[in-house]
Amino acid sequence: MVRFDPFAQLSALTRDLFEAGGIRSVQGQMPTTDVYMEDDTALIVEAHLPNFEEKDVSVDVDRGALLIQAERRDRDEDANKKYVMRESSTSFYRSILLPEQADEDKITARFDSGVLKVTIPLAESASPRKIAISGGAA
Repeated sequence: MVRFDPFAQLSALTRDLFEAGGIRSVQGQMPTTDVYMEDDTALIVEAHLPNFEEKDVSVDVDRGALLIQAERRDRDEDANKKYVMRESSTSFYRSILLPEQADEDKITARFDSGVLKVTIPLAESASPRKIAISGGAA
């Protein structure tokens, strides 16, 4: 008699995912994004997009958020190869909430050697000031 273990398949999937490097291999393929300040005058967003070209990437500002999207499709297919598996497209998406002092009209983006660098100038924060209160006649 064979014992039935209803969780055997779940255990095998969990083992394959975590012990065989399933998570690590997926994370290793994910492009990284760095966000940092530059001299307190600008916020810099760097998206590392290896294997993408400038034409594959778009940068938009929508409702106070910076949207970075990239999509690459492999077009050439070798008819002489018998594909077992073929990666035909890769995509990337990030949405980054902009700070209130971001000057959205002056945002610039530059793509060089697989790295997208977006510079978001920051307007000077208004300094607090004292408001004089005048008396009124009752």
